Amino acid sequence: MADAPYLIALALLEQGEGRALPLQGKSLREPLAPDADPGAVGHQLALDLLMRVWQRSDQGPLRRAAADQSLLLITVPIEALQEQLPALKAAWLNSGDTAALLQGLRQIASGVWQLAQEPRQPLQYVPLG
Repeated sequence: MADAPYLIALALLEQGEGRALPLQGKSLREPLAPDADPGAVGHQLALDLLMRVWQRSDQGPLRRAAADQSLLLITVPIEALQEQLPALKAAWLNSGDTAALLQGLRQIASGVWQLAQEPRQPLQYVPLG
């Protein structure tokens, strides 16, 4: 189980004068296949995270901080979850440097997807290369 990755949904937000990066995660029993996407588990994580984001809107208006790349799913090993991810999150909250955050996520993650949806179409995973 130590080799099993975590699937994490992240939202890059601006609220008032500050930034927020809420997370929602779940341990996977096995790594995703190299050409696979997060599937139904990813949809559930995104829904759970978006509920939290929606509740957060009670504190004031929210904006996406990174346009279409503001809702992401990543798979990371437990070590990255405990060490590198908190550092990347803190750096982004302080600097707002989205390019550096995305580069850091690509370095620690075995998969990075943005969630996209065309009008009247199902949710899609778009790999970030």
